[in-house]
Amino acid sequence: MTLLSVDDDPITYPPRYTGLPVPLPLPFELKPVSSADSGVDHLPDGRTRYWIRHDLVRGVTPAMLAWWFAHLEGTITYGGRRYNRYRFWHPGDHVHASYASRRSDGSIGPGASIRLIEVLGRKSSYVVDTITHIERLDEGGYVHNPAFHGFSGFARMEYDFAPGPGGTYYENCLIIGGSGPLTGLLSPLITRFAFTAEKGQAWLRHNIEEVGMFENFLPRLYHEETGRTA
Repeated sequence: MTLLSVDDDPITYPPRYTGLPVPLPLPFELKPVSSADSGVDHLPDGRTRYWIRHDLVRGVTPAMLAWWFAHLEGTITYGGRRYNRYRFWHPGDHVHASYASRRSDGSIGPGASIRLIEVLGRKSSYVVDTITHIERLDEGGYVHNPAFHGFSGFARMEYDFAPGPGGTYYENCLIIGGSGPLTGLLSPLITRFAFTAEKGQAWLRHNIEEVGMFENFLPRLYHEETGRTA
């Protein structure tokens, strides 16, 4: 199955990675890495932590962010045209997002899981194709645990949201490696061969770019679908 190109109606995608679609021709400039503070920590237990303190996300509230991560599926209209909203969030690197499982009441929150496909920096060796399990999702933050080649316990993503003057202070990190007896033994192999330092730097850039995109679309989308404003 072939992914839709930008000349098609980019609404749905297959549930597995089959190729990288054409970037969406959106007029927004992606924020540079220099717009945020970021770094890498090597933890005592052998894990690696990539962290970011983003520039203030202007016009966006913590409530909008909590809503967004529970509503990744669907479309967004811009310039008279419909786009897949996950691809709109990062027009170059994102491929697919859908909810692999929901809670018993059909909602998205702790206990649900998301299917994500993205290609960091559009580099073929940096494909992320995973199901990630939501541990926390509220106005204070978001925590999810991506499966790594089908196995859990080797990756963790933590987000913190706090209201700021005219926007949101947004910090997040990606922790690679395991802290358990078995996963801890495999951590050096993961950081050396599967999630290298170079791939980690590509993730830092990708995340700074996608978080910066929120300012361009999330306040309007949130208002259109909920009727609420900042």
